[in-house]
Amino acid sequence: MTATPTEHRAKIAEARNVLGEVISRARYANEPTVLINRGKEAAVIVSYEDYATLRELRGYLKELEAGTTPDLVNKARMLGEALAVARRRALDSD
Repeated sequence: MTATPTEHRAKIAEARNVLGEVISRARYANEPTVLINRGKEAAVIVSYEDYATLRELRGYLKELEAGTTPDLVNKARMLGEALAVARRRALDSD
């Protein structure tokens, strides 16, 4: 079993003061920071790898919704596997 990455939370003003640390945690330790604005979650700083994965998943989802790709079944399987991993990560971080 792998260690669960820590999810940090910080007000935007606080995160701004330690932005280098926030970026390093996201980049090297795969630890996202949820930015809080007026008591509400506003954004998340994540590694570029996590961002790229999200973009790829959104692309797959868009293609699946359009239903125009010949390898629809394979893309649906890949998306399902990726979402399962994301769910496990989210459950592990709670």
